[in-house]
Amino acid sequence: MQFIRGKLTAGQIVQQERVIMNAQRMEIVFLGLSITSSWGNGHATTYRSLIHALSKQGHCVRFLERDKPWYKTNRDLPNPHFCRAALYDSLDDLDRRFRSTVAKADLVVVGSYVPEGIAVGSWALEHAEGVVAFYDIDTPVTIAKLKTGNCEYITPALIRAYNIYFSFSGGRVLDILEKDYGSPKALPLYCSVDPDHYYPEDLSKEYAFGYMGTYSPDRQRGLENLLLIPAHLLPNTKFVVAGPQYPESILWPENVHRIDHVPPARHRHFYNCQSITLNLTRSDMMAAGYSPSVRLFEAAACGVPIVSDYWEGLEDFFVPDEEILVAHTSKDIIQYLVEFDEEHRRRIGQKAEERIHAAHTSHIRARQLVAYALDGY
Repeated sequence: MQFIRGKLTAGQIVQQERVIMNAQRMEIVFLGLSITSSWGNGHATTYRSLIHALSKQGHCVRFLERDKPWYKTNRDLPNPHFCRAALYDSLDDLDRRFRSTVAKADLVVVGSYVPEGIAVGSWALEHAEGVVAFYDIDTPVTIAKLKTGNCEYITPALIRAYNIYFSFSGGRVLDILEKDYGSPKALPLYCSVDPDHYYPEDLSKEYAFGYMGTYSPDRQRGLENLLLIPAHLLPNTKFVVAGPQYPESILWPENVHRIDHVPPARHRHFYNCQSITLNLTRSDMMAAGYSPSVRLFEAAACGVPIVSDYWEGLEDFFVPDEEILVAHTSKDIIQYLVEFDEEHRRRIGQKAEERIHAAHTSHIRARQLVAYALDGY
């Protein structure tokens, strides 16, 4: 199939005029991994935050999700009140039920890791009359997969065909997408946080230090170095690790409490129960740089001081030692836990919260998305 996106079709011109005249309200369709289930993925919280803000700003949003058994049994938000979510069970089902919906939309956004994502993206490009964008919540992973020719949800041809490539990562990755893969427009659309759901609470600090994240082999060394070793060395201090899929072979210290899964509705409580929280970055994200995680923003919005591993571009999001703490070794963690008093940690958390409200709320990100889309016509 050949995609030509240089000139606008007659349908796109009509769509453009309608959107510009009524810029306060757009019809937007997302085809994403999941919004109904946060089990084992960070996509759901990202979509919920962004789409909730879009809805508040007057836009009409539909979310189309492939029905998968591992999400079916773990749906913590089966019917979002802020958008019309629908499940489809095959490409034929998607085409039969939602072709006209996609055709009429002002903006269609296809996400990374969508099952049969190449076919879904091709279908969206074929039938949509508005702007069609790709939203990569895993950009460094995608680049690594493209280099090996083993990416199951996007191809170089699709990158050239999508009007806009929204990337969770900024920096040099954007140049790679445009110069090496031919994207017409690669733009950063970082994750965000919904300030209605994430904010400080005056709770007792049940844990001195904690971490939340799905098990990943490339993060495990960081977890061992920055949490498990300090836990061994501070046996009277309480730690917590939350997240699914950790191997049974891991030997957890007795003072590390394990939680298999924390649903998004409990994230705020989880963070506010910690004196300090840990952020760990996957190796592909760290190598690419400029790749903040949604967990980073969630914790900061709760005013909880964060300790993070270092990656290029971190300073663009938080000022080290003022808005965030950086750790390279277990000794750094012990220093922050033992030598920093509560007032020092509180100031760091408060400044991080202020940064979030200035630059990284879902309301700000939603306005960026709409502005980028309007510019794409």
